[in-house]
Amino acid sequence: MEFKTSESVLQAGERNLTDKIAGLCITRSERWAHERAKKLIEAAQRNPFKNILYQSHLISLEMYIQMLLQYQEHLAKLDAQIDALAGEIEEYKIIKSISGIGKKIAATILSEIGEIEGFNHPKKLVAFSGIDPSVHSSGKFTATINRITKRGSSRLRHALYMAVLCGIRGSRNKKLKEFYDRKRDEGKPFKVAVIACINKLIHWIYALLKRKETFLDLE
Repeated sequence: MEFKTSESVLQAGERNLTDKIAGLCITRSERWAHERAKKLIEAAQRNPFKNILYQSHLISLEMYIQMLLQYQEHLAKLDAQIDALAGEIEEYKIIKSISGIGKKIAATILSEIGEIEGFNHPKKLVAFSGIDPSVHSSGKFTATINRITKRGSSRLRHALYMAVLCGIRGSRNKKLKEFYDRKRDEGKPFKVAVIACINKLIHWIYALLKRKETFLDLE
């Protein structure tokens, strides 16, 4: 294990750290590695204990690092197994056919929804996702600013939110991006427009799963 202490990090220098990080994280860019090297040096500079007083501290640190690496390896194997199993499910392929939805988001959405037959209307799926508006009323007064209920599955709600962001950024999902732009042109704030997109996405997912069709069929 290299650069065991803050002192060794500072002695290594930014260039050496960048090269080391880039070599370990080959899927990342040189710029990403450089930014991580700078943050590592900044952390080392802030550390009041730049020198290790006891060898036992280094031994403990090495043990924790090995545990973390093994944990990451186990997670990578689980991800591969999940992808392999999900690939055999028709509903997974249907959800993944929607532009902007990747493997992990598709698997999360499917695992949270379960059988689509459990929902007899898209509004029921919207409510399960916690995207339906919560209207506060008292006597003759009804609130004019409605917030989503946030009931139901928070994991599903987060997956749908990420799916919308991926869809509208870079216009990966042109149909969704056009809908988002239309809401923004109407004067809707960013969050309101995104929630509207999530609602739209849920209706697409419901229709596709019910009809056993892909997103291309919907278009």
